[in-house]
Amino acid sequence: MTLTLVLLGALIVGTALGLLGAGGSVLAVPVLVYGAGQPMRVAIPTSLLVVTVSSLGALLPRLGRGQVRWPVAAVFAAGGMPAALAAAALGRDLPDRLLLPAFALIMITVAVRMLRGGDGAGGVCRAVGGRVDRRRCLPRALATGAAIGLLTGLLGVGGGFAVVPALTLLLGLPATEAVATSLVVITINSIAGFAGHTGAAADLSWPIVLAFTAGALITSLAAGRAAGHLDADRARRWFAWTILVLAPITASGAFI
Repeated sequence: MTLTLVLLGALIVGTALGLLGAGGSVLAVPVLVYGAGQPMRVAIPTSLLVVTVSSLGALLPRLGRGQVRWPVAAVFAAGGMPAALAAAALGRDLPDRLLLPAFALIMITVAVRMLRGGDGAGGVCRAVGGRVDRRRCLPRALATGAAIGLLTGLLGVGGGFAVVPALTLLLGLPATEAVATSLVVITINSIAGFAGHTGAAADLSWPIVLAFTAGALITSLAAGRAAGHLDADRARRWFAWTILVLAPITASGAFI
């Protein structure tokens, strides 16, 4: 039963990352806590491993299309990596009764973000003529990257639900470029977050890690290749309602 739930979770996580570039990782921790019976101190680094590999899988089909804005990804990652490392070190000592309600709050935020749909035209950091105003944009991008890194290290979420709208609203990136660039940021932050969980590898259940990671990777590769042919808006809505249903269940674990 445990393996079935883990594989089902891997399917959902990989599909969300492959299609949407965001939101998938927010289900990894609840699946590991309630489906595999793991404490948060194990579920979070396990989730970070899964998110790293599945994000790479979702990214690969997009690399050949030239959709990644590498300088933008570098700025967001520069803010996110040290924050993810620091938050992971802090989170190792926090009890589940604090982490689970915080995680449920993030789940609700992700669901609401998804239900709101597209971000529309953005580019508040763009100067006249459409060029990026680096003086205005760099501090905002670094701060946003740091905030996302904190969530990644502390709770094991990739943060794509915040990166994608930030890229569209701050820089006016089209959706395809925002998703691809987000996947780069998620991958880098997740690696940094895992590195911050010193000694975590000794506590991981490697059969679960391998099953979850392989399932999410295969699904994210397939979903990434099919992203242009599937109804991403419908998938986003279904995924959002799934998260909303599971959020109170996740929070309830703090009181059991």
